[in-house]
Amino acid sequence: MANRAQDRLAQANRDLEQAQASLAEQRHEWACFAAHQAAEKAVKALHLSQGQEAFGHVVARLLRDLPPALQADEALLDKAKVLDNFYIPARYPDAHPEGAPFEHYGSLQSEEALKHARAILNFANAELA
Repeated sequence: MANRAQDRLAQANRDLEQAQASLAEQRHEWACFAAHQAAEKAVKALHLSQGQEAFGHVVARLLRDLPPALQADEALLDKAKVLDNFYIPARYPDAHPEGAPFEHYGSLQSEEALKHARAILNFANAELA
């Protein structure tokens, strides 16, 4: 089977572009979710590059499960933990006590999400270069 790590990383970079476009359009909930998706796909690309499958959507766990040669530091894990909070609540109205997701996210959250996703993508891009 062909190694699709580069394809997954290419999509991760594209998802980060979508997060940036959503931020520019003030669609902050989508910026947060797309940032999470970018980070998730980037870390899964790292797993694929090592010949291993990775399942799930918790970016922090995906980072922790990388082989020892690719271990992320605690600061990167903390960034992943922030992004993990955007996987469900940024999309589903019943994830909050009231209100639609777009009412719960603003530039503070989306700018932070993009910053953290960029850090994870930089890590993945450097490892796969």
